[in-house]
Amino acid sequence: MNEVADRDSVRHMKWWGWGIDGVGFHHEDKPGFAPFVKFAVGLDLDTAERAGEPSFDELNVPASTASDDFINTLTAIVGAGNVSTDDMARVVHTYGKSIRDLIRVRGNAILRSPDVVIYPADEAEIQRIVDAAVTANAVIIPFGGGSNIGGSLEPIPAERRTIVSLDLGRLRRVIDIDVESGLARIQAGSQGPDLEEQLNKQGWTIGHFPDSFTHSTVGGWVATRSSGMQSDKYGDIADIARGMRVVRPGGVLVLRPLPSTSSGPSVREMILGSEGRLGVITEVTVQVHRVPEKRDVYAYFFPNWKTGIATMQAISESDAAPSITRISDSRETAFSLATSKDRKGVSKFMAESALPGIMKAKGWNLDDICLSFIGFEGSVSHAKRQKSLVDAIVRKHGGMGVGTGPGILYDQKKFDTPYLRDFLLDMGAAGDVSETAAPWSKLVQVHEAVYAAANDAYEKLGNGGWIMSHMSHSYHSGACLYFTFAFTFGDDPIAEYNLVKNAIQQAFVDNHATISHHHGVGLEHSPWLTEDISAQGVKIMTGLFESADPGSNFNPGKILPSSTAPVTAPAARKPTVRKPTVRKPAAVKPAVRKPAAVKPAAAKPAKAK
Repeated sequence: MNEVADRDSVRHMKWWGWGIDGVGFHHEDKPGFAPFVKFAVGLDLDTAERAGEPSFDELNVPASTASDDFINTLTAIVGAGNVSTDDMARVVHTYGKSIRDLIRVRGNAILRSPDVVIYPADEAEIQRIVDAAVTANAVIIPFGGGSNIGGSLEPIPAERRTIVSLDLGRLRRVIDIDVESGLARIQAGSQGPDLEEQLNKQGWTIGHFPDSFTHSTVGGWVATRSSGMQSDKYGDIADIARGMRVVRPGGVLVLRPLPSTSSGPSVREMILGSEGRLGVITEVTVQVHRVPEKRDVYAYFFPNWKTGIATMQAISESDAAPSITRISDSRETAFSLATSKDRKGVSKFMAESALPGIMKAKGWNLDDICLSFIGFEGSVSHAKRQKSLVDAIVRKHGGMGVGTGPGILYDQKKFDTPYLRDFLLDMGAAGDVSETAAPWSKLVQVHEAVYAAANDAYEKLGNGGWIMSHMSHSYHSGACLYFTFAFTFGDDPIAEYNLVKNAIQQAFVDNHATISHHHGVGLEHSPWLTEDISAQGVKIMTGLFESADPGSNFNPGKILPSSTAPVTAPAARKPTVRKPTVRKPAAVKPAVRKPAAVKPAAAKPAKAK
């Protein structure tokens, strides 16, 4: 892929949901899913009417306000075929993929769209675009894969200047690899599958696999301080990204890929998480690693959440260095087991009889069990050594290993979760996420506080709701907690969503946790920024943005607390969702769930791809 990609090859997700057309969540082959959803949020999938695909023709898309002169200026830079004021292109580039985004776009509540979408071929064209836009006092919003769920892409409704969505989709090459140093130069518009395929062909991997991997870009990862599923081994993007090139008015900010530096306050750190407010990221130099000789993901069960968390902490403090340490609480474990496919024969016996029998013999309450996935990568001897260390810690804490069978399932399903959000929305329910990080000493407290806050919000709504969680990334001093919440809509989906989401976010900061571990700030989380980094922290950040972008041309309104944050913005009309047939409060605990199909520890492990 050495040639410059053309605009027609740039892939975008469908305008009304996640992923590409024709791909979605299906539950027909998962017999436990419908009963679980009915129990959790009172939604009867057998009788509820599912909304059909919304009609683009029914949208009221704000007209482009870009002048002919400005369009001509952009066209002279990139060519007529790479500038678009088409309604579909502008809608695709209006929002990310949060629940609030999807409710508004389905509900015909697009208050402001980009006026023009432009597809540059290289950094030189981006420089000319930036200079022209700043000269014209236009707004520039960089666009990668469109997967953001924090409101980082949304144009501010009150913006009266011309808004340019600068799509980096044509810049998706791995430029070169410094084999001796393990450094790869990658164009910022490279989506996860593109860059990993190019690296794999030469025997390398970036090791960064966020949930959004299939539809997000390396530039977007840097702009939002992304974290991946294997960050325990490879680090998050702040650890992986070593060098950057960022187009700014009049020139390019160049950060060389140095292993470490003491060159004053870190400009590199300023770019990480800047969400397009300091310029347009065009290139990232990242650490890469040789594709591991062996990679396995093993499953473990624990009798309860506190035991599982204590085990994860012990692993983080030990000599073991797994690539993944993840544990689901009892509710998420129940959900995971409910989404397993139908089982037969030996698999059915092991899942529904043998394994539950072993757990009961240990005195475990099946309502409390927690499922964990732990990954091991490297040479055969290294992976074996890491697993032996982890197994000893698991046994010491009273857990049990069940082999690689569920780990293979985890690998297969790890990028499918966002499709469930669309499915629930089609059925009249919200399903969304909030994530945070806290010290080990506060982790259980945060978990309990968030549950209490969400359940209190559900009670105020007067209908059932569900919340579940997993610990997804471990550090020496703490870990990331990732919460998924769901509830059925009433008459005002945006207000109801705000009530639940806001309660969860407030519980984070009230209990010594951060407002976001890896989803960024955008508009969604900015109201809590002062509580997270203090008033003086916000003052310093404000000074940075005002100094670096005095005209407020780069993605204005994001990150800093602002009255423009759409936390109470109503939909223009009822979104394309359906009310469920059944609505009832969810119980605090799920009914007894039996473990999903797993292989016994003695079974021959299958190597995950």
